[in-house]
Amino acid sequence: MSETRAPTPAAAARRSMARLREAADPVRAAGARRYFKKHDAVSVFGVKVPDVRALAGELYREVKGSWRVGEAAAFCELLGQERHLEAKLVGVLLLGRYRSDFPLPLLARARRWIAAGRYDCWAAIDALAPEVLTPLVVRYPDMGGQVAGWVRARNMWVRRAAAVTFVPLARRGARLDLAYAAAEGLLDDPEDLIHKATGWLLREAGKTDRARLERFLLQWGPRIPRTALRYAIEHFPERRRRQLLAETRAP
Repeated sequence: MSETRAPTPAAAARRSMARLREAADPVRAAGARRYFKKHDAVSVFGVKVPDVRALAGELYREVKGSWRVGEAAAFCELLGQERHLEAKLVGVLLLGRYRSDFPLPLLARARRWIAAGRYDCWAAIDALAPEVLTPLVVRYPDMGGQVAGWVRARNMWVRRAAAVTFVPLARRGARLDLAYAAAEGLLDDPEDLIHKATGWLLREAGKTDRARLERFLLQWGPRIPRTALRYAIEHFPERRRRQLLAETRAP
């Protein structure tokens, strides 16, 4: 009996899209759109995240004996070109399964995906960064400074990726120098979604070293967008939150 051959990345992408269309829920999709701004060009099928994860897991079990990271990256690239958010998530989640084999050139390739507009909403970036970019920074530590430098990019989503990449690391108290460097580089950013990402990064950095977070907040004070500040101090006691809001306010 001949073994069933694994699908090609293109065939797997077509089949994944068909599965997502079958599972589409217009009512859920309308609700999901409320999490994005009106001008965001975000399309959603309305498929539940656990179902998206299940689809990616099912595909991985089918191809894991045949595909290598190259095929997984090709699959991710194909689904990254689709309009719907869930398609992008399936691609990212499948590629993330190969993190132990990520080649260094994947970092530049992923940045090109973002800069080309294939991951052009906060939800897509917040999936791509921890599944692909963070593992690359872990696997190639010298690349951390390069990713932190993305805060100077013209593309807003590249800048958000720079912050979100360090969130899982900062949560564990790792690469805090780079986390704070990225946060500092984003203090004057005009975009609200960057303020939120900066605050998120700072909040996670403070979980293992609250004193260092306080020093950062007091050092930069009025330069810190208030949205970022409020995110950063969410886990402080209420009294200390009020004090920091007052102590960092512009004179």
